[in-house]
Amino acid sequence: MSQPSKPYRRVIRHVTTGFAAILVFLALILPDQITRLPPGNHWYTALVRIPIEALIAGAVLLVTPPRARRWLAAGLGVLLGALTVVKLVDIGFFWVLARRFDPVLDWTLFDDGFNFLVDSVGKASATAVAVGAVLLGVLMVAGMAWAMLRLTRVAVGHRRIAAGGLGVAGVAWLALFLMSYQLIGGIPVASTAAADLARDTALALPKDLADKRAFVAEVDADPYRDRPGNQLLTALRGKDVVVSFIESYGRDAVENPAFNGSVLTALADGDQKLAKAGFAARSGFLTSSTAGGGSWLAHSTFLSGMWVNNESRYRSLMATDRLTLTRTFKNAGYRTVGVEPGVIYAWPEGQFYGYDQVYDKAALNYHGPQFSWSPMPDQYALSQFQKFEYSKPGRGPLLAEITLTSSHTPWAPVPSTLGWDQLGDGSVYGPQAKTTDPKTVWKDDSKIKTEYARSIAYSVDSLINWASTYGDDNLVMVFLGDHQPASVVVGQNATHDVPITIIAKDPKVLDRINSWGWTSSVKPAPNAPVWPMNAFRDRFLTAFGPEGDPH
Repeated sequence: MSQPSKPYRRVIRHVTTGFAAILVFLALILPDQITRLPPGNHWYTALVRIPIEALIAGAVLLVTPPRARRWLAAGLGVLLGALTVVKLVDIGFFWVLARRFDPVLDWTLFDDGFNFLVDSVGKASATAVAVGAVLLGVLMVAGMAWAMLRLTRVAVGHRRIAAGGLGVAGVAWLALFLMSYQLIGGIPVASTAAADLARDTALALPKDLADKRAFVAEVDADPYRDRPGNQLLTALRGKDVVVSFIESYGRDAVENPAFNGSVLTALADGDQKLAKAGFAARSGFLTSSTAGGGSWLAHSTFLSGMWVNNESRYRSLMATDRLTLTRTFKNAGYRTVGVEPGVIYAWPEGQFYGYDQVYDKAALNYHGPQFSWSPMPDQYALSQFQKFEYSKPGRGPLLAEITLTSSHTPWAPVPSTLGWDQLGDGSVYGPQAKTTDPKTVWKDDSKIKTEYARSIAYSVDSLINWASTYGDDNLVMVFLGDHQPASVVVGQNATHDVPITIIAKDPKVLDRINSWGWTSSVKPAPNAPVWPMNAFRDRFLTAFGPEGDPH
């Protein structure tokens, strides 16, 4: 077989070198967020950049002795490849969770991501995506090492030209840096993107360790820690309290006109149902400690009064005796139960929260189909709570924390509301689970948003329907979102705010929170107060304790 002629070999060498240069250049200058690219049709201006890392690496490699140069070039390539993989993961995290990937704490979230893909596109496709992602990471590291070796060999072979080019580019970079020169979208031409990412990644571990130490100290500073139970929640004596988290119920579900129609209808109908049943409502906003996922972080933030925004803080909190809102009720003489349809394994957190009884998926005795991620419809979970706890004759005061899951991604299929006497063991839902294929929904951004809103409307309607149907004069209910949905629904610049509502029949209960300035509806007004989610515990305990008496 004949070898390519010299002109063709020269072309192949040039093409190969050009490809290596493009690969390294893009790895150095592309941002870790798609939204950092210039807007509209100006995305290409992001390519007009001078990466300082290329100038420094090129200069060092030119003066490095030949024996060490090859190893150094390969090592720099591996490092750049690894940073590029982190950058790609960051893009995914910003798309879903609206934050950067933490290389120390976030590995456990990949399992949740895989389960989400299974629900959205099926197990075979999810497995293919996972395998493809791993292969891409390996190829990225190997390819970047090859590219660095190739460029180093060419630069050394043309040392004078390479040194001159690096010198001119270095002067240009310094001048542009001193002028803070930027193109469309505020992107600096003098780039330090890869160095910034390397610094942030390297500092993640010491930052996380320092944060853990500071968090433990904050946990111990609790003004309610040693207060006797008979001095807590005195204004709620004889009341039953339900605290319910609605999955992914974010501020955009109420205020984003692109998809909030069905949610607004559910809230308006809810106001009417509650008023007819004798309830009044007050609503505001909380800023969640997470977005797009990580519900357990929001739950622990709300119930503990601590800002829990990562896995390290969550694990540290679970190892303490921090007084949670739920345990406060237990100390005050309440029976405390957790209704957790999404819990399918052992859940030691129930002991931390102070529950006398946890109704997980198995305990709720559901025999119907699973709705994608959600193990059962919210209405069924509420009906079992009604059956097992709320309707028990002669019982004492009750605190229930109920986690609703029907509005969990991928938001399809969405159950339909049925008569309470039709639910049975859940098998009636069989046909409903086949109404919408998540794979079809996730091919269309508008359908994703529509189905998301429908799922929120269903969860809100189920909860309000239960309260207006079964709630007696002593019911006090607090319901809130845990976090905003993924960025595919709300974009990457959405707030972390979630609605929160308190309903009660007894006007004395709502009198206790008049000073909060909340809206008199289940729909918070746009100018309703916004608190950090971790502030709620102390404000609630103050409002309904001896010191909160409005008279």
